[in-house]
Amino acid sequence: MSSDQETFGDLAFTTFSHAVSLRDLGPTMAPMNAFLTITGIETLSLRMERHSQNAQKVAEYLASREDEVEWVSYAGLAGSKYEPLVQRYMPKGAGSVFTFGLKGGFQKGVKVVEACEIFSHLANIGDTRSLILHPASTTHRQLTPEQRENAGAGDNVIRLSIGLETAEDLIKDLEHALAA
Repeated sequence: MSSDQETFGDLAFTTFSHAVSLRDLGPTMAPMNAFLTITGIETLSLRMERHSQNAQKVAEYLASREDEVEWVSYAGLAGSKYEPLVQRYMPKGAGSVFTFGLKGGFQKGVKVVEACEIFSHLANIGDTRSLILHPASTTHRQLTPEQRENAGAGDNVIRLSIGLETAEDLIKDLEHALAA
């Protein structure tokens, strides 16, 4: 009997396979992947601060555009029903993802998204780049208008995920898109 079989009994082959695959394939990340992961972790607080600051400015801008924007749902806005919770639980900012409603409905939503140049038209959230989405024409298009409305993805809803670009550039991009 070999020493592996004496030591591990019926699990000798399983243990050998596990040990060899760890040796040959490695249980750790490649050095570059490890560097990128640790850099991301170490800079997360700085990036989140910038995300939240930018989102606050963009939400305030959109709230001021009463001719084009019907409503803005961002917990960090003064007067939001979530304002006390933000002050208590999120004192450094209310995050970077929020929605707003356009005056003009479905077609206006499509036009605004298509007119953006800095915002990327993607369904992701939490990216370092700013993203814009019109759920009614993309992720929720298979639903009826009533179902979309019940899901919070009505025809006038635009979802933003604010990134690390300068808030002024993002506001200019939205200003251009709202005028389209």
